[in-house]
Amino acid sequence: MKLTRIICNGMLACVLAGCAGDQAFREAQRLIAEQRQSEALAPMEQAVKANPDSASYRMSLLRLRAKVTSDLLDQARIRRDSGDFDGADEAYRRVLQADANNDAAVLGLKATERERAWDVLVTEAERGFEHNQLALARAQVQAVLAQNGRHPRALRLLQKMDLDAAEPRMEAALGPAYQKTLTLEFKDASLKTVFEVLAKSSGLNFVFDKDVRTDQLTSIFLRNTTVQSAVSRMLISNQLAQRVLDASTVLIYPDTPAKQKDYQLLNVRSFYLSNADAKSVAGSIKSVLKVKDVVVDDRLNLVMVRDTPEAVRLVERMVALLDLAEPEVMLEVEVIEVKRSALMDLGVRWPDSVSLTPLSTRAGAQLTLSDLRHLNASTVGVTVPPVTVSARQDNATTNILANPRIRAKNREKARILIGDRVPNITTTQNATGFVSDSVNYLDVGLKLEVEPVIYADHEVTIKLALEVSNIVSQVQTKNGTLAYQIGTRMTSTVLRLRDGENQMLAGLINDEDRRSANAIPWLGAAPFLGRLFGGQSDEAVKTEIMLSITPRLLRTAQRPEARLLNFESGTDTQLRSASDGAVVPATSNAGAPAAVSAERPAVGSSPMAEGRKPASAPPGPSASNESVGAAAAVADVQLRWDGAGTVKRGQVFKIDLMADAHKPVIALPVALGFDPDVLDVLSVDEGDWMSQGGTATKFERRIDPSGQVLATLRRDGATGTIGGGRVLSLTVRALKVADASLLRVLTVAPEGLEGQLVSGASPAPLRVEVQP
Repeated sequence: MKLTRIICNGMLACVLAGCAGDQAFREAQRLIAEQRQSEALAPMEQAVKANPDSASYRMSLLRLRAKVTSDLLDQARIRRDSGDFDGADEAYRRVLQADANNDAAVLGLKATERERAWDVLVTEAERGFEHNQLALARAQVQAVLAQNGRHPRALRLLQKMDLDAAEPRMEAALGPAYQKTLTLEFKDASLKTVFEVLAKSSGLNFVFDKDVRTDQLTSIFLRNTTVQSAVSRMLISNQLAQRVLDASTVLIYPDTPAKQKDYQLLNVRSFYLSNADAKSVAGSIKSVLKVKDVVVDDRLNLVMVRDTPEAVRLVERMVALLDLAEPEVMLEVEVIEVKRSALMDLGVRWPDSVSLTPLSTRAGAQLTLSDLRHLNASTVGVTVPPVTVSARQDNATTNILANPRIRAKNREKARILIGDRVPNITTTQNATGFVSDSVNYLDVGLKLEVEPVIYADHEVTIKLALEVSNIVSQVQTKNGTLAYQIGTRMTSTVLRLRDGENQMLAGLINDEDRRSANAIPWLGAAPFLGRLFGGQSDEAVKTEIMLSITPRLLRTAQRPEARLLNFESGTDTQLRSASDGAVVPATSNAGAPAAVSAERPAVGSSPMAEGRKPASAPPGPSASNESVGAAAAVADVQLRWDGAGTVKRGQVFKIDLMADAHKPVIALPVALGFDPDVLDVLSVDEGDWMSQGGTATKFERRIDPSGQVLATLRRDGATGTIGGGRVLSLTVRALKVADASLLRVLTVAPEGLEGQLVSGASPAPLRVEVQP
């Protein structure tokens, strides 16, 4: 009795648990229907707990948990991208509540912590930039970009710095003393004497390696230059190198491979590539920069280099050029097959033959020759075909439409097959009589193959191959094997279309016209009445295939920033960036310290298209007041911009280049640079500066679509122009919205009378803001 009671209680508990599980499951389904998936997770887990053997409940729980975690992860990603790190942390923690072992949530929490630290660094850098602490701000921004090369705020701040100072300048580790200006004029003086003067003028300490010949004679003539520039030029001309030991001490040693190994510091830099292939980038680095210590990790798509700080900075520029996202295009394709058929079958089909057959004998015996002699009308049977009247007309139009959308990467093939793979069986018999069958599949239907090539001017070249095939008939061999007769139409072409431009290809036509007639001779040829004595069938079938293709650019080919396209890399034996103060041998064991990489270019060096000011240009905001004054005092011809800084997209406006000359100028060649993606220079007109006094002039100009304006103004006669006036007038159209697009004077080389030396100073870049 007791055992029975226990069994009954157990069965009752199971029934109640099952009812509770069903009720919890229905509650979860109700919440899911109301789009409250997160709240439905708890009752669904309760239902599974109450019914652990229910496979349907477990599957529903897994699907619901995957849906909830996916939505929460998307929400966390959106909040991270918008800078709401607290909201992102909350979403990740909710994911861990739903799935405690979710790796994406764990990694997301760590990533949020890193991004919060990056955000603090960028905020401090912005504050330092506002207070003109450019060196600290640039170091903080570069620290962020070293870990996340696509951090949006850091990239925007770096762009602002580059706009305010065309040549990025870093505060030397030696302090302001290294930036003092001085004038040096020595002829056949010893190195010891020159460095003694430098030490007294700057307050720096110079320590010499034991192998440096301090009694070596040198000649140097420098005016209004910095201590850093003077030291750099002394070292270059005497095959020496330097290493900064502390904030006031510099070590000078011979520039030989052995000494470089002893003194030169090396950096290790890792580049996690987002788009480019690590092996390809490593090969480019080795080939162009001759960096020997390069390691590639295919698993992480990582490139690691070990070299001098200066070489590492050059590698950073190369990686920024190479690690660009592949452009992609969406091809909207429409393939239409239009089939029109018409059938006219009208008339009377009369019997065209009569069959006479002798009848068997009444006894059913076989006919004999003697029976033929007694044939008469009653012993001969007649077979007459029926008379058929036809009156039929059919008209049919069939449209077979395929409308695929193909997303393809640049220079990658994409294929589409809409149809069937028909088996084609081949039978083979060897000498021993063994028979084997092999099956090959034929693609029958619509086959489309495209390969896009995307250009930076929003145009796409598409290599296109289209084939439309169908089974015409089956052919049976003597052995009983079936083969197929395939009808096909194909075209192959290359198109070049703009983004959104549509192109229609047509003309793949198959036209069939069949006529058949059956009539009584002579009577069937009678007009009008001929249809009563015969029938005629007319059938026409016309098939045409048309292809419509429209490219939609999803990600265009990116042009790197101008400052990255052209930068100084030194000579075959020495690496250097845009700084003359940082010279390193072109080997993996040589280089210059980062402390001396802030020198501006020497007089006469060609300006960089990367945004660097020409040598004679006034220094940017990071330069000292003494340097600005020195540059202004030396220049005989000073240029300046005159034009609006803020325009509307699509607006056509004018910008004038003005000049002030303190010496007579007979000719003025000038080169200007602009961003062709933002600005379009429509025309270049001569001003009145060169033609002062009514003197005739020669004016030559050329607008290069790549982003340069080359102009030469020459004055006829023996007198030069002097004073102020307008040199050029540019008519410009704003193409697209941009925070700031720079218009620069790349080079200016004024010529004086009878070979007189005239110097020129370029203005600071003109910033043009294009608003919507």
